[in-house]
Amino acid sequence: MIGLIGIPLGLLTCNAAEWLIHKYVLHGLGRDRASFWNFHLDEHHVAALRTRGRDPAYEQSPFQWNAQGRELLGLVLLSVPVAALFPVAPIFAGTLVYGGINYYRCHRRSHLDPAWAREKLPWHYDHHMGPDQEANWCVTRPWCDQLMGTRRPYAGTDAEASKDARRERIREARQAVNAGSGS
Repeated sequence: MIGLIGIPLGLLTCNAAEWLIHKYVLHGLGRDRASFWNFHLDEHHVAALRTRGRDPAYEQSPFQWNAQGRELLGLVLLSVPVAALFPVAPIFAGTLVYGGINYYRCHRRSHLDPAWAREKLPWHYDHHMGPDQEANWCVTRPWCDQLMGTRRPYAGTDAEASKDARRERIREARQAVNAGSGS
């Protein structure tokens, strides 16, 4: 029986799983267009880039066959082996269940409210909005990114300010064109 040490061990295990699954499954195996995991790049990342962090799939039912539904299915399937741990390590197993629920809650909210994500989960915001989407693999906490050297800050940097200024100039130019054409 692991006892209360199961809580920090469970939190570390969840964070390591986020990092490993995101990097090697969702981005690694997901590069293959024929892969089940391709939804992460071709649906989720594309939607987040087009809408400055939002993913409209999270506005729909989680029981649809979209990025949110597939993510939820993956989390449910990961919980099956965790159930076997309850008799021998209930605190550790309970922490793993908490970690899965917390991951889904944080990830969903970050793509419904990108401003919240930028403030509360900047490492995940940076993963989607920064120039290097092959970094910042963690969602709930940046621990493994920091440990593995894959944390690349973007929110609040000069690079973000420059990109925002460029977007604003483009928006203003479009408005000027539309005003000039009588639209």
